[in-house]
Amino acid sequence: MTDAPVRSSNPTRPGDLVVEVPATTAAEVASAAETARAVQREWAAQPPTARATALSAAADAVASASEELTALMVREVGKPLGEARGEAARAVAILRYYAQQVLDPDGETYPAPGGTLLMARRRPRGVAGLVTPWNFPFAIPLWKAAPALAFGNAVLLKPAPEATGCALRLAELLAGVLLDGLLTVVPGGAETGQAVVGQADVVSFTGSVAAGAKVREAAGAVPVQCEMGGQNASIVLPDADVEDTASVIAGAAMGYAGQKCTATSRVVVVDDGHGFTERFTDALTAAVAKLETGPPEEDGVTVGPVITGQARDAVLAAAREAESSGGRVLTGGSAPERDGWFVEPTLVAGVDPAARVAQEEVFGPFAAVLEVKDTDEAVRVANGVRYGLAAAVFTRDLGHALTLADRLDAGLVRVNAATSGVDFYAPFGGMKESSYGPREQGKAARELYTKVHTVTIAGGAA
Repeated sequence: MTDAPVRSSNPTRPGDLVVEVPATTAAEVASAAETARAVQREWAAQPPTARATALSAAADAVASASEELTALMVREVGKPLGEARGEAARAVAILRYYAQQVLDPDGETYPAPGGTLLMARRRPRGVAGLVTPWNFPFAIPLWKAAPALAFGNAVLLKPAPEATGCALRLAELLAGVLLDGLLTVVPGGAETGQAVVGQADVVSFTGSVAAGAKVREAAGAVPVQCEMGGQNASIVLPDADVEDTASVIAGAAMGYAGQKCTATSRVVVVDDGHGFTERFTDALTAAVAKLETGPPEEDGVTVGPVITGQARDAVLAAAREAESSGGRVLTGGSAPERDGWFVEPTLVAGVDPAARVAQEEVFGPFAAVLEVKDTDEAVRVANGVRYGLAAAVFTRDLGHALTLADRLDAGLVRVNAATSGVDFYAPFGGMKESSYGPREQGKAARELYTKVHTVTIAGGAA
């Protein structure tokens, strides 16, 4: 059994077919892996400066096409124009960063008897199998592929079907500067993804918890890293600036229609006994309602469409479920009468922190306001989900913020900043069911894509 043909359509205008290609069969994946393994040996044997030069040229190729790539992101995944421009620039920066990582020290020396050299060196693993989502169609493939290539590996990239056009265009741009067969895009669905995992020497995956569990099982003894989403909390203390905090959280929850694994899904408000929760909730409701929604190609739009009709229906269902469980919809909760997969940014309140809509990721423009009586309860509520990717604390008291940060079960903690911010040169990953394996990005990426060889050299004749 093989996957059906891959079709990717414009979520703003679903009748606009962006790309349709055959799914890559298991035999074709095996053939690509065989080619990649042979090319990888040649790539790893090149002088480090040659690899650095090639990655710098890759950055130049992406930079020269930045306007085209921006437009493609807007069309294929509905990313608002401003965010798409930012991602195109980020893709270039990632390649430039890892071009320099090639020249970092690749090992260490250790004390040894006179006349002897004892050292540990990093070596590439071989073929990296990368399975990536649609929401960051250039940044995520590159923050996986760039370090894999920098450290001497070859790459098989299986993109989400909804971002196939972006992945194929990226491969075309890099084909002119990388060795032939060093990076191969293999379009397809679950069957193709399983084949990639089965052929790889190291695996990196970003997607759902359920799919990540299957990837881990299929990888077996092969090193694997999985990033699997979140149900991220922003804790608001009574001394926080109401208007500024509401504006930041509205963007973090609803920007790009909430389709980020680091988006704020729960707003945990610590009441002061004098109406702070009501004041802040009113400000947040107003901030969400003010967000510019509409076609993502228009300047100033923050909230475009969600990726599919199923994703739109999930937001609407979450709003109905919140109401049926005793909560109320503060704003949104319906879909506008227009073409495309649009749904209004939706904010709810009055739901129990244990309710499903406060426990499970909706992955759309949906967030719940949860009132608590003190910071201890705020920490319990924030930590009371199976995920642990990102969290934020909003307060004027830096000492208090740092104390709370230490108590949060999240791999990323931000103070007076949106949960959705990520720096590509810093370690990225979560706790609990959000992540498995070593961290991504920055210098942390070396841990996944290399293995350690310890070498002893004894002086003198044998």
